[in-house]
Amino acid sequence: MAAHALPAAPPVQRPRVLVVGSAFVSAATIMTFVGLIGIYLTQRAAILGAGDTWLPKGVTIPLQQPNTMLFTLLMSVVTMQWAVHAIANNDRTNAYLALAITMFFGFATVVMTWYLYGLMKLDISASSQAVLIYSITGLHLLLLVVAMLFIALMAFRALAGSFDGRQHDGITAAALFWYAVVAIYVLIWITIYVTK
Repeated sequence: MAAHALPAAPPVQRPRVLVVGSAFVSAATIMTFVGLIGIYLTQRAAILGAGDTWLPKGVTIPLQQPNTMLFTLLMSVVTMQWAVHAIANNDRTNAYLALAITMFFGFATVVMTWYLYGLMKLDISASSQAVLIYSITGLHLLLLVVAMLFIALMAFRALAGSFDGRQHDGITAAALFWYAVVAIYVLIWITIYVTK
């Protein structure tokens, strides 16, 4: 009797703990910002209801810089999805290129935010409005830097060969968090920069 070799076992896929954890962190972050925006809108409605102006005299928030940041972040969603698609197809060159462009868009948004802070000239010691605006936008700026660090870490892991076409959970998790950061900015753009 001849012995037959058993077929090879299918490759074991790692649990997607990083993606699930990133989803929970993204949801918690979105809920935090919804709460902060709720506080902002409540304070704004109370001041406007009393017949006062929301922004102190002499303070303007230009719309050109927030619009530029919005379109930059929306373009970064496309490049981040490009990175996920490329790593899923084992196209490492395009994945690295897409991750680098996404990081560039993130850096450009950070620079534009600092420039906008200089243009607004809100005195944080003179008004509660400035505290709210700087708290919300500053926290988003910090979140954007954290998301960029997360992308950089996953890019280094991809460079080391941790991800391939079958297992690309790190890039997917970074993309999920990045999308949450962009969605939060859209909320900030509408409530703080557009409605003023």
